[in-house]
Amino acid sequence: MDKVFKFIIDGRKAFIRLIDELTLDQLNEIPEGFNNNIIWNFGHIVVSTQTLSYTRTGIREGVNWVKYVDAYAKGTKPTYYVSQEEVDNLKEIALRSIAAIEADYNAGVFKHVTAYETATYGASLNSIEDVLITSVGHDNLHYGYATAQKRIINNK
Repeated sequence: MDKVFKFIIDGRKAFIRLIDELTLDQLNEIPEGFNNNIIWNFGHIVVSTQTLSYTRTGIREGVNWVKYVDAYAKGTKPTYYVSQEEVDNLKEIALRSIAAIEADYNAGVFKHVTAYETATYGASLNSIEDVLITSVGHDNLHYGYATAQKRIINNK
């Protein structure tokens, strides 16, 4: 699993580099043909991995402990202009939350999880390993959306 955690961190660092290349206005812009923006895609992966790893597996109850969950959970879309402070906070949480999940993984917190099926892929996630491997794909799906959005914004 060390390689999976490293891959998640490397992917998130790439996403952060993409974010750092853009202005706040560009991060908040919703390109034609989309119903979200680059910062929403980033915030979505940040909150999703936490809720999938802890709440959906039965390790923690509810989602109120996840910062920004109301803004970036599945089924949401951008409703406000995201500030630089929030962007910086999301970047920090993106890396810190994975380090926390890895520490809990190594401490055996996820030994007994409740299996669940994802709505997006219909995949049955029976272990934290399944959750994290699916999270890699989910992170990269949204990184791909953000990359496409960046191209549209830069070619206007």
